[in-house]
Amino acid sequence: MIAAIIQARLGAERLPGKVLMKLGHSNILNFQLMRIKKAKRLNEIIVATTEEKQDDKIVKFCEENRIKFYRGSTKDVLSRYYHCAKLFKVDTIVRLTADCPFIDPNVIDKVIDIFFEKRADFSSNTVPPETSSWPDGSDVEVFSFKNLEIAYKNSVDLNEREHVTFYFWKNKTNNFSNIQLENDQDWSKYRFTLDYPKDFEVIKKIYLELKKNNQFGYIKDVVDILKKNPEIRNLNKDYHFGIGWDNK
Repeated sequence: MIAAIIQARLGAERLPGKVLMKLGHSNILNFQLMRIKKAKRLNEIIVATTEEKQDDKIVKFCEENRIKFYRGSTKDVLSRYYHCAKLFKVDTIVRLTADCPFIDPNVIDKVIDIFFEKRADFSSNTVPPETSSWPDGSDVEVFSFKNLEIAYKNSVDLNEREHVTFYFWKNKTNNFSNIQLENDQDWSKYRFTLDYPKDFEVIKKIYLELKKNNQFGYIKDVVDILKKNPEIRNLNKDYHFGIGWDNK
């Protein structure tokens, strides 16, 4: 089974409550879920949240919308993913994070495709960031349960436990084969992930532009909006991909 496991919690230090912030007539998480459901290669979608009391709101949302969910460790997110995948008998994990509302279902399918075509241990479009040509906020990572179990049992680094896939592509002691989905254009300077209040301003403005143009909002559509409206892009231009990784 191929399943998207979406990492989601309300206790983010930089922007608490971000995944349930209102966006249009819905919220960030629901908006993202509606987009993920359009991916053709997925068999299941699961939200992986924490056991913290505040995340009862995420669980309630999932229950009301018949979304499968799992509750696990707050800091040891690698453990959360492992036990979630094991519980739901997931063979291939598609790791997504709930702070990427404009995730593109076509990119999800493409990253899954190259994972199987290249027989890779790990595939992604945005990591490692220094070679990525994709926007920050379009992140898709794919790996097998077998290799997730290896990471879970062998990783001792706190950053690897928190960021889940660092063991796959940052740890030089393993022999994992990593494949990155190429892009025919360099869009790496564009950002529409949600970490800070300024990011939320960008996301709201992009959403309004998409609504005005009656567009679904594939990555090219979002990038085109930022190109045509530099004042929107400039709102969060000082933030870079992976901000916060180095100090956690």
